[in-house]
Amino acid sequence: MRLQDKVALITGGNTGIGLATARRFVAEGARVAITGRNRETLDAAARELGDAVLALQADTTDVAAMERAAAETAKRFGRIDIVFANAGIGGTTPIGQTALEQFEQILRINLTGVFFAVQAALPHLNDGASIILNGSVHSVYGSPGWSAYAASKGGVRSMGRVLAAELSPRGIRVNVVSPGATDTEIWAAVAPTPEARAALEQRISRGIPLGRFGKAEEVANTVLFLASDESSNIQGTEIFVDGGGSGAPYGAPVYRG
Repeated sequence: MRLQDKVALITGGNTGIGLATARRFVAEGARVAITGRNRETLDAAARELGDAVLALQADTTDVAAMERAAAETAKRFGRIDIVFANAGIGGTTPIGQTALEQFEQILRINLTGVFFAVQAALPHLNDGASIILNGSVHSVYGSPGWSAYAASKGGVRSMGRVLAAELSPRGIRVNVVSPGATDTEIWAAVAPTPEARAALEQRISRGIPLGRFGKAEEVANTVLFLASDESSNIQGTEIFVDGGGSGAPYGAPVYRG
């Protein structure tokens, strides 16, 4: 087991990529604390994952709540070896049509919340721990209408490098996993019906070299690698899990004859 006796803290671990990662971590021998805002989905995750999981209701924008969650994790399990700062929201913010509050909320959750989640865990982290930040291909794609989201994820990729530099003296590794289009609940705001979701997936998949949405489990597998000792010499880097969209865009179906 790749995470035997390790302790992990996953923000937004009650749904989507966070929950898929919690499943992988537990299967690989870790004890896991998950945080989220929704008590119902937290309880459902805890029932599914069993005694190895501690479900804590905490909003990453609430610094005191995150500090309590990190302290509770360390109290229950003795320490923290892994942090997956995953919690985030989507949402479009087209120029000329966006309110200040909407723009700032995305930045507050996706960027500021990530920093303070890591800071909350820091006093409880072992030397040699692994921190993984959840980024996005939007940090490099330039997709119209996604300014706030792209800015937040661009900030995450830059911040990851800074944190890696700051924490290297303790042997703490900081890396970023950046998913492309992934089959999770984050699409509900832009495609609220099954028909809209199917049309959206078909359209976006034409721009992905592998021709499909990714799965949350595929991102979780990458997070697992970065959390494990198998990536012990990987520091300050970013791994895209996007079917080739960022690395080989002209391989996408839309460009084929």
